[in-house]
Amino acid sequence: MAEALARGTVVLDGGLSNQLEAQGCDLSDDLWSARLLADDPAQIEAAHAAYVRAGAQVLITSSYQASYEGFARRDLGRRQVDELLRRSVHLARRAAAQSEAAGRAGLTAGEVSGEDGDGDGGIGAAHALVGREPERPGEHQAAPGESAAAREGTVWVAGSVGPYGAMLADGSEYRGGYGLSVRELMGYHRPRVAALAAARPDVLALETVPDIDEAEAMLWAAEDCGVPVWLSYSIRGHLTRAGQPLERAFALAADNEQVIAVGVNCCTPADADGAVRLAGLVTGKPVVVYPNSGEDWDATARDWRGRSTFDPARVAAWRSEGARLVGGCCRVGPDQIADLAAEIRG
Repeated sequence: MAEALARGTVVLDGGLSNQLEAQGCDLSDDLWSARLLADDPAQIEAAHAAYVRAGAQVLITSSYQASYEGFARRDLGRRQVDELLRRSVHLARRAAAQSEAAGRAGLTAGEVSGEDGDGDGGIGAAHALVGREPERPGEHQAAPGESAAAREGTVWVAGSVGPYGAMLADGSEYRGGYGLSVRELMGYHRPRVAALAAARPDVLALETVPDIDEAEAMLWAAEDCGVPVWLSYSIRGHLTRAGQPLERAFALAADNEQVIAVGVNCCTPADADGAVRLAGLVTGKPVVVYPNSGEDWDATARDWRGRSTFDPARVAAWRSEGARLVGGCCRVGPDQIADLAAEIRG
């Protein structure tokens, strides 16, 4: 993927939760979309396939809110949770592989997969999960001068590593400052990182990070895992959600060779505008940017407020400032990703 970013812009997917809700899924549980890893994995694969059909070249796994603590409340042990974390990679990998097969056969991903999921769902099935190796789709070799956005057939998988606050399910990932040390946060993240890395995603997405302490902990947790990472902060204005200057936040990854991209996600598109340029200037790395729709999440009401300001036309300015991984987060669906991909293709 790092080579592709050096050649051009790669299209990320959009919000997994809103696509799952569009498919009729109930995400009111504290596990949010991660619940479906145990209860209905077919829905997750179908959501991934919808984004591939829209033109996404990177699928972000459904592991954002998956944690040992969260699933323990549903009587799942550590081994079962490890398997669910790996399953999140397998589901995205299979949707990616099927899209490549579809491209070779001239079919849609849905025609190839039949959207049959990953076996029987349910917590009972999760207790009996057996690990298996993920499929590895063949990689398209780009012709000299071919842009990444013009590549046909290759879809990468990013293993989502969400912040500690996502496990708390109280909106604190939009605040940070949990009262935990960097070492304590690293202890929380390391087992999840190891389980995801064992399933061999192409990259780990350290995403929606609200403060510098957690970013440091996540980078330490991912050290020596054998998988490259991108680091993406959740921000408000020119600060992290915890109120720290973005320049200092981005600088944390500047000299880290494991980090292939730095940027922002789950912020407003307007906040992303200024952050893209700063991330590139501070780190000299490709920039990742995938804002939400521009609406605000009300953690108390568990609902979105305001109006959408996501405009795919913004991608031209983002690319000019160094953005190389571009997509959407919450409330950005396949239609918007299709429009964004069209903008990138020109």
